[in-house]
Amino acid sequence: MEKVVVVHSGGLDSTVLLYWLINKGHEVRSVGFDYGQKHQKELAAAAIVCSALHIPRFLMTIRPPLKGSALTDPDMTVPEGHYESENMRITVVPNRNMIMLALAAGYAISEGFGVVAYAAHRGDHVIYPDCRAEFRTAMQEVFNLCHFTPLKLEAPFVSYTKVEIVKIGADLKVPFSLTWSCYKGGSTHCGKCGTCVERKEAFRLAGVADPTHYSG
Repeated sequence: MEKVVVVHSGGLDSTVLLYWLINKGHEVRSVGFDYGQKHQKELAAAAIVCSALHIPRFLMTIRPPLKGSALTDPDMTVPEGHYESENMRITVVPNRNMIMLALAAGYAISEGFGVVAYAAHRGDHVIYPDCRAEFRTAMQEVFNLCHFTPLKLEAPFVSYTKVEIVKIGADLKVPFSLTWSCYKGGSTHCGKCGTCVERKEAFRLAGVADPTHYSG
């Protein structure tokens, strides 16, 4: 058994990762980040999931919000369509994963945990450079040197598709209805932004019933 801090947004992927690690018998804690994202509802979703699992959750705040992304800039509109579209690049939050992983590492070290895990997957690679396997490998080198005792960085889904993650979640009986994906920050999933489109598609291709209510 390992003691693992999971970067947990409240989204589908990171929630499946929580369940996956718990199923393997690891001791798990959740760490989340308020970085000024428009979709604050994901933070509430994460808290609900952790309460249901009876695991500790620690929330960190990053201020001021990171600019230059449609997810944090009030003057930018969250684009609609598939993630492969060029306009989805404006949803990149500058250096987000490096910042989050560094903070999660500090939390893990302070709590005596030896592993940090995050749910980067293959579908993210085109748009988000810090979700690539090469990035994880480079960050592992940093984690090896950041403290007197090396810290392990895990990204077990980095070669998986979203479809495969949904299938894993279904096998683990993950309550998908508790998770939140939509970037627009409304009361329900919009059904049109990149992450909603990807979520719909993943459930359909996985042959798993999608419990999400979409407004569009």
